[in-house]
Amino acid sequence: MIYDPSQVYRPEADTCLLLEAALAEVKPGDRVLEVGTGSGLIACEIAKIVPVVATDINPHAAVSARNCGVEVIRTDLFAGICGMFDVILFNPPYLPTLPEEKIDDWLEYALDGGESGRVVIERFAAEVNRILSPCGRILLLVSSLTDPDEVRDFFSQQGFSSAIAVREIVEDEELIVLRIIRAR
Repeated sequence: MIYDPSQVYRPEADTCLLLEAALAEVKPGDRVLEVGTGSGLIACEIAKIVPVVATDINPHAAVSARNCGVEVIRTDLFAGICGMFDVILFNPPYLPTLPEEKIDDWLEYALDGGESGRVVIERFAAEVNRILSPCGRILLLVSSLTDPDEVRDFFSQQGFSSAIAVREIVEDEELIVLRIIRAR
């Protein structure tokens, strides 16, 4: 594979908002996983506080993050990841995408949220429990395009509670970082 930076999601307002929330959340001693690290910007910044493990399915993103000094495992979400994490960060693909709108390239993995915009988010929610430490926290970026209330309801059905950590209006959508924990 020849590295192609055009196949890596470039940091945008959503990246910055998740980074802001992560910097406020992560504490010394936390074990942190960033799922879908993309360029590696967030993992690189958090690694200044605590060690970070990052994943991405996109080989170009994995190279980009490694070039920033991030430890990256190329995998789908967190398949094959063992151990427990205190903080899990995820800026998922959340754009509602119809089948005829799909583009067959690696960048698509960072954007395509399926018809509802929640397909990858729902997979993540259904599987994350196995790697989240007992008192762990998830920071998940969602958009008004994906119906945040539906996202919160789905996490609730999986045994989690959520609250809004930060939010920001960007052009024609609202970006929200949810802080998700196990329901008590």
